[in-house]
Amino acid sequence: MFSIVPQPLEVVALEGGALTLTSATRILTGQSPAELEAGIVLASVLGSVVDQAIAVVHEDDAEPQPGDIVLHLDEDSGPEGATDEERYSLDSNDGIVLVTAPTGLGMMRGIATIGQVLHRTPAGEFKIPAMRIDDAPRFAWRGLSLDLARHFFGLEDLKRVVSLMTRYKLNVLHVHLTDDQGWRLELPSRPLLTELSSGTSVGGGVGGFLTGEDFIALQRYAQARGITVIPEIDLPGHTNAALHAYPELNPDGKAKEIYTGIEVGFSTLDASLPATETFLRDVLGDLARMTEGPYVHLGGDEAHGTEKADYEALVSLAASILREHGKIPVGWQEFASSPSSAGGVVQLWDPKLELAPVVEAARAGAQVLLSPANRVYLDMKYHEGFPLGLEWAGYVSLRDSYDWEPLETVPGLEPGSVVGVEAAVWTETLSTFEELSTMLLPRLVAVAEVAWSAPERRDWDSFARRVTDQPWRWERLGHPWHRAEGVDWEV
Repeated sequence: MFSIVPQPLEVVALEGGALTLTSATRILTGQSPAELEAGIVLASVLGSVVDQAIAVVHEDDAEPQPGDIVLHLDEDSGPEGATDEERYSLDSNDGIVLVTAPTGLGMMRGIATIGQVLHRTPAGEFKIPAMRIDDAPRFAWRGLSLDLARHFFGLEDLKRVVSLMTRYKLNVLHVHLTDDQGWRLELPSRPLLTELSSGTSVGGGVGGFLTGEDFIALQRYAQARGITVIPEIDLPGHTNAALHAYPELNPDGKAKEIYTGIEVGFSTLDASLPATETFLRDVLGDLARMTEGPYVHLGGDEAHGTEKADYEALVSLAASILREHGKIPVGWQEFASSPSSAGGVVQLWDPKLELAPVVEAARAGAQVLLSPANRVYLDMKYHEGFPLGLEWAGYVSLRDSYDWEPLETVPGLEPGSVVGVEAAVWTETLSTFEELSTMLLPRLVAVAEVAWSAPERRDWDSFARRVTDQPWRWERLGHPWHRAEGVDWEV
């Protein structure tokens, strides 16, 4: 009935008149910082659609008129019985839209829905139909992991990604900041990491890095849109960039050569060297202090060159350092084998690996984040012969990203242990924003619905119809996209 993505929990059409967006449209908010911030974000969203400025005024200073949108905090918002802080209600009737939510986070999700229900008429007007929506998310963690190490994407590109995520109610941006090919975040205690190991990328192209100020700016921009930034420094493998910048991390004391290939598993930190613990305390301490959210990702994957005892010693040390700084450690699937994962988050990425450790870690108190590569690795080719991406996890079509049930991914895993779903895009073959956007869209939208919408509200045929209303929005924002198979994009 309505082309809303992700599909809300409850939608009812009303008999009243639609809102028509005009130059006289205002956004009325309460006095709280959350309401004002939401109003500013909504004005930006709507302004980008209609190419005009939208005024934000205090609710106390004006009576709502047809064409106005009202944002108001209200504990009673959302579906009956829902308690999630991201719940919201949207009531559009008689030309006025009211969005209520118990928190600023919920308000941001309601704003995202406004962007979804706003549509163009044949006459070129922008309208919001009369309707009532009560909505809340299925999973608390709905994320995107973006690799900045293989190819670097700067602050402005990251802001564009955040804005796109906001529109589909995603709430976590996980940035992969270090790998064999480059180190992408400036740290006060270890300046050589970016001075010596940030200048290249896969294939020998130009690199780059985020300054400390860039990283703070990214977090603030994301927070204003209800998104938490989670930084990742990958260890003990994927560490050639660090081994190049600080020779004392190598047993022979010699710097590793710069690496611009795409092989994995050959680099490792050495648990026996005194310099290693000092390095980890410096780097993870800096990162924890710079991170405003509760989580820091320690990597932990594909450490093929690390002895089992060394792996356990290093990831346990890293997790301990993060906890000392008040952060919750997150690690890739291999982290499940460490007792230090208890109380942390284990991120599943390869369903072909042994899954018993993931189940055991969950029983010991870890939460599990689902990123199965054959479903949500958005750097996989859409199909055979596609010019971008890799195919080690198979081809990932739009339907592959949509038509799966997260709670069936790991047999024996208790549903309550699953914290959410996170897509990932690795950048071995992606060096421009246009290429990145092409791989994200439309598959990221499918993942967003899997993460947000209740299973009984999800249906491929319905999604395939609703997603056809999205490309005009992407194009207005300058986001290239792929006409994925299985959808009639000409509707």
